Amino acid sequence: MTLYQVDSFTSKPFSGNPAGVCLLEGPADEHWMQNVALEMALSETAFLYPTGDSYNLRWFTPVAEVDLCGHATLAAAHILHELGTVDRGQSVSFETASGILNAEIVKDRIVLDFPPVPATDVTVSDELQRVAQTTIINAARNRLDYLIELGTQSDVEVFRADLNAIRGLGTRGLIVTAESSNPDYDFVSRYFAPAVGVDEDPVTGSTHCCLGPYWTSRLGKSTLHAAQLSRRGGQMTVHVTGSRVLLSGSAVTVMRLDLLE
Repeated sequence: MTLYQVDSFTSKPFSGNPAGVCLLEGPADEHWMQNVALEMALSETAFLYPTGDSYNLRWFTPVAEVDLCGHATLAAAHILHELGTVDRGQSVSFETASGILNAEIVKDRIVLDFPPVPATDVTVSDELQRVAQTTIINAARNRLDYLIELGTQSDVEVFRADLNAIRGLGTRGLIVTAESSNPDYDFVSRYFAPAVGVDEDPVTGSTHCCLGPYWTSRLGKSTLHAAQLSRRGGQMTVHVTGSRVLLSGSAVTVMRLDLLE
């Protein structure tokens, strides 16, 4: 069996967010998939197999299965296109724990059609303030994560994550965001998810299903350009419609590995 490693939300190798992609002939044992994800040691590994006109798709971090993952979905669509299974201009559907997700190959980019995961504003609790250790402009929460908005892009860049405190929030993770000071982008973010084995995710598609609606409501724009300020860094375009969030980005394959066990 061949595994692939793809850098997502980037056009350059060794940047963006690396994801594993494992193409299966049918359902696989969960314990085996978890062990493969642990061996890959990436924030997520995607496992998929054909089911008629679509694909069943699951995502595993090194320590847990997750319900939604953008960059590994982008990576899966990229590999299907690279192998000639999905043509340019064609859409591919994935059956997932978050419902049907679609990906379309458009020129040199892939557009993911995802459900919004909007956040509701919450009071800045003492617990959140201890986690942030800086001024919080606003706080919100959805079913997956807490979100805190900081005053400036610089505040996001220098944010020092207390991983134990974030793990204690009782959510998948913490999104830290601010309006961008770079005219090329509308907003910036970082994402920390130590509870599922990801201390800081390089570029996170699923958080932009929250960030897109959040910044659309604040900036009055339905199409936004976003940068995630991890050490590797990555970019995407986010388009918010009434009922969906479209995430657009590039990907590049960096490794093919033979799985022997």
